[in-house]
Amino acid sequence: MVQKEYEVIGTGRFCRFVVRNGWEYLERLRVRGIVCILAVTPDEKVVLTEQFRPALYRTVLELPAGLVGDDPGMENESFESAAQRELLEETGWHATEFKRIGIFPTSTGLTSEQVVLYSTRALEKKHEGGGVGDEMITAHEVPLAEIDGWIVRQNASGRLVDPKVYAGLYFLQDQGGKCI
Repeated sequence: MVQKEYEVIGTGRFCRFVVRNGWEYLERLRVRGIVCILAVTPDEKVVLTEQFRPALYRTVLELPAGLVGDDPGMENESFESAAQRELLEETGWHATEFKRIGIFPTSTGLTSEQVVLYSTRALEKKHEGGGVGDEMITAHEVPLAEIDGWIVRQNASGRLVDPKVYAGLYFLQDQGGKCI
């Protein structure tokens, strides 16, 4: 395949719209990556977040997640430090160690972004969470034994469930619940 020049079609505050070989897609600006955290509390509860997502105009249930190196002065932030920061900001849980599960594309036809999925069980509750600034995040702690039914009920009530939740739960079940 002959490589065409990479062309920027438009740029916003946080993303740019580009074309390569005739394919249009989005790239994030001033971000080194994205982290996502599969966290299980000492009493065997899965930590999830819920927030309104304007692009969907719906509430979405997600694993705690966030951008790496997006804040001024934090351009060299490590992925693990970002995972620790995001988990604490969004849920109030502090993790002392992480296991990297893998790196995954988020939407292969729309964006070049990829997310690094971490897991942890090494947790200590510090505060209630909720996000920072104007974020309005609700943290949920759902018993692992009840997670499947809980997700079905949430989806039936109109909340969307991010596919990364299902991916994270797969890694838990793949190892008999002791993957992390």
